[in-house]
Amino acid sequence: MSDIVTYSSESSEDRIATITINRAEKMNAMNDAVILGLHDAFTRYAESDDRVAVLHAAGDRAFSVGADVTDAPREMWMGVPSIGVQLDKPVIAAVHGWCIGGAYVIVQMCDMVIASETTVFKYPEAQLGFTGGLIASSVARIPHKVAMEFMLLGEDFPAERALQAGMVNKVVAKGTELEEAMKWATILANSAPLVVTTIKHFSQATMPKSPAEAGAISRERLLNVRNSEDGAEGGRAFREKRTPEFKGR
Repeated sequence: MSDIVTYSSESSEDRIATITINRAEKMNAMNDAVILGLHDAFTRYAESDDRVAVLHAAGDRAFSVGADVTDAPREMWMGVPSIGVQLDKPVIAAVHGWCIGGAYVIVQMCDMVIASETTVFKYPEAQLGFTGGLIASSVARIPHKVAMEFMLLGEDFPAERALQAGMVNKVVAKGTELEEAMKWATILANSAPLVVTTIKHFSQATMPKSPAEAGAISRERLLNVRNSEDGAEGGRAFREKRTPEFKGR
């Protein structure tokens, strides 16, 4: 994993993972390195003994201004929790400053959101002429007409408006969002893991999925098959004219 996205887990007793986007000099704009770094971090979390993850970003100006317009990621969906990587454990986002476009898509797919009073959400893609479509899942997470306003008008949603709309759980003083998120993470880390994962699993199964979200999840699973050890073994066995030895991974 590169330094552009870091994963830290203080101790086996804490069971809390901290995932940090470290591109503050570019206002955490997302390129392939950031997206692949998030994908690797969520994969590590899924396979770890950590029970909860907190996602945040470096710097004080932005959680992320979305896709890097000079170096846009090819597969943004790969960095989205529970889409690019299937997760049955919770993710809490600690957000500050600007959270624009695809960055909001990542935040909306987290299970809980703690926002600094400095946070401003914005989705300007309709005014810019492109979209990945995953934003449409907003209509399953906040009131329909509010979601349409946010997705189509491209206007700023400051922290308090986001709280009223149900886009975030809590608004806190500037600079305290990570500390507050860690308080909730500690509660989850000390809760019964089978209950937490079951509730998350049932909740995800209940939540309607947009066509883009369903398509991305299907693509993630198909890529796992294509890139698997068994896939490579099948090709080798065919070329070597032998029976493949599949291992289920």
